[in-house]
Amino acid sequence: MGESPNILTLPEQKTETATVPPWRVVVLNDPVNLMSYVVLVFKRVLGMSNERARKHMLEVHEAGRSVVWTGARERAELYVQQLQSWKLTAILENGSEN
Repeated sequence: MGESPNILTLPEQKTETATVPPWRVVVLNDPVNLMSYVVLVFKRVLGMSNERARKHMLEVHEAGRSVVWTGARERAELYVQQLQSWKLTAILENGSEN
């Protein structure tokens, strides 16, 4: 009766999770769209606040590009497609490339 059951103890294993590098949605400057229109699109497509949308719009205007979203490839591809359907120049970049 007072016997303890046999317990098998395994050595501790370290598991490494492969992290997939995030993908970037980049909007490029173009001479066609009005700044107010770009802000509107950022708010509608990406759900940005007015302040954040204006910040990214100014970055596009002044620097020629802005990373507006980072994350999983499938969602990034969807955002690029949606931004392009609103006639913005948007591209997808692999986050592991610099």
